[in-house]
Order: sequence, then C-alpha cells, then structure tokens
Amino acid sequence: MTGRRTGRALLAGGLLLTLVAAGCGVRPSTVITGRPPVSGSAQGAWLYLLARGELVLVLRPVNTAPSPAAALSLLAAGPQANERAQGFTSDVPAGLDPVTVTAGTGRTGDLTVRADIAARALSEQAVDQIICTTVAAAAQVSAATTNTTVTVVGSDGDRGPRACPIR
Repeated sequence: MTGRRTGRALLAGGLLLTLVAAGCGVRPSTVITGRPPVSGSAQGAWLYLLARGELVLVLRPVNTAPSPAAALSLLAAGPQANERAQGFTSDVPAGLDPVTVTAGTGRTGDLTVRADIAARALSEQAVDQIICTTVAAAAQVSAATTNTTVTVVGSDGDRGPRACPIR
C-alpha cells in the first residue's frame, strides 16, 4: 500500500503543478523575431564627455571614421546642443584645437597629444577626457588598445603617460 500511496501522491502533485502552471496567465505564442544584429563598426566619433562629473562614452555621428586628432577637435568644440540637453558637459578647453597626435617613443602603443595649452593647468577630468577620447579614436583605426597610454604635452610641460581609467 505504501507504494500505491506514493504513486498517487506523485500523480496528484504533478497534476496540481500542471494546473497551477496552466493558470498563471501566460499564453503560448509563436516565435517573435527581430531584426538581424548590427554588424561592422559604428559610424561616428567616440568622444568621452562628462555626465554628472563621470566620464561617459558618446558616439557622435560623422561621415568618416575620424583620426584621433579629428576626434580631439570635436571634443574641444564641446557638447552639441542635443548632448547638452541630455546633461553632457566637458572640461576640455576650446584652446585644445589644433592638436597633433603621434606615436610615442616609449613602449609600443603609446601616444602623445600635443597642443598649445597649459597641460598642467587642465583638470583631472579634462585630462581623462583627452586620454580616453584619444585611445578610443585610435582604437577605431586599429592604432591602440585599452592598454595604450597617452601623454598630454602642452606649453608648460606634460601630463602622463596615463591609460584611460575606463576600460
């Protein structure tokens, strides 16, 4: 009798579980398909702006893949109206442009940003924006990795070499 009771209890438990699951309100449906995944690289310049004082990666639409110097020129121009409306700001001064970016003489992958600004007077956030934007733009053209360091050289000396604090 013990075997029959166990069998009946399991059958009743399974039936109860089926009834509970069937009454949960979820109706069966067909497969819902979406669009195919996006492939290839994103068209635009990767810039690091600030949102509530934190670095944020922003994709700014442009017609061609920008060089690091072109991306820094966009960064020096400041946030566009739609970016400002979303709360983005920048500590990078407009005097950063014109700028040149060259491969450093140190270990492989190091970059140097040269501009006619006082590099030592830049805020830490401005330096981080410059470094991260340079590395992101160089990565778009396969000239950098997340381990790449950047030295910012200005009229009063240099800052760095430092890697982007966001990886």
